[in-house]
Amino acid sequence: MCALSRESTGIRLTKRGTPGARDVNSVAESGHPPARTWVDTALALAALRPSADTRVERLFQEVARQADLERADDLLDRVAVALGWSPPERCARIARAWHVAGEALRAGRAADLTPVPWGVGAYPDLLRQLPDPPLLLWVRGDVTALSQPAIAVVGSRAATPASLTVARALGRDLANAGLVVVSGMARGVDAAAHEGALEAGGRTVAVLGCGADRVYPSEHRALARRIAASGAVVSELPPGMLPLPHHFPLRNRIISGLSVAVVVVEASMHSGSLITARAALEQGRDVLAVPGGVTSGRHQGCHALIKDGARLVETVEDILEEVGWQRAPAVPHALPSKSLQISELEGTMAVGEPYSVDELAARTRRTTPGLLTELSALELAGRIARLPGGSYVRLD
Repeated sequence: MCALSRESTGIRLTKRGTPGARDVNSVAESGHPPARTWVDTALALAALRPSADTRVERLFQEVARQADLERADDLLDRVAVALGWSPPERCARIARAWHVAGEALRAGRAADLTPVPWGVGAYPDLLRQLPDPPLLLWVRGDVTALSQPAIAVVGSRAATPASLTVARALGRDLANAGLVVVSGMARGVDAAAHEGALEAGGRTVAVLGCGADRVYPSEHRALARRIAASGAVVSELPPGMLPLPHHFPLRNRIISGLSVAVVVVEASMHSGSLITARAALEQGRDVLAVPGGVTSGRHQGCHALIKDGARLVETVEDILEEVGWQRAPAVPHALPSKSLQISELEGTMAVGEPYSVDELAARTRRTTPGLLTELSALELAGRIARLPGGSYVRLD
């Protein structure tokens, strides 16, 4: 064992590998304590991770089951031995891990992030059950949002208007059904799903592939603030960490791990959303997919999932039925009159599908000038949108 500090952590791991459940506030002290806390230890363990793999998390589970471990250094040393490092390399890596842990804790405190280590009472049960759970989560917002029943909605960053409409509607309908919506706050489908949940006054959780004190992409700063105000922005990566490519597969296993099911909206065969779907299957979660057009290749990933047995999603009811979720009774309320007034032109347009002026003229048998006048009025009212190239799409 390395000749490192031997002070007791005050944490005893049982043979089941679960530290005594503690309130998260009791392990997030305002000053760095003389004796290492379980937060320090979890951070140091996470700092031992080689690149983007999760061997440290898996080895931690194995080591923690094998023996009662009363000292932080014992725990790190056993994991380092299991990784096959030589004694000199072991000592150097462990010493650096403790240094990185201390720096991360100070940075997290400065950024007003809450550290939630594996094993405390606030750590989400669904994540705890994974073979490679994040050893510590950094959370901005409400930690309890991570432990509520949730559905993940993921998909293409460059999604079509129709898919964005579907993702937004699913986010809104899932939130209205009382479920938390989990996604990755990326452009496209992710952002649309978050927005839909927020529009419904629901809770949503964004899992990042960078430090939780950063916002990626940067144009989602306002969205991140809104998410944290009612739900949570979360990452297992330390504060300040950049959004590097190898971080996103790690992020994806957390998106699926927090959720009882993953819904994929528009994914090509090379989409990162399929990584999330694979993680979900490995974790025993339900996988569902929204079908789309067959000519562009944008939906091939979703179609492949459906062929392999994923539930086809047309409405939120398909999701609720698949996971066995019972809606809360609806509360009747008056709708604004404009939401009931659908014009003849709108009635010929399917929500989310693009239409050229010529197509609309053929459908309605109207002249182009008259159509353009009404289209302009509908666009100003926020009921349709004009797309690049001059086509129009009806909004939900």
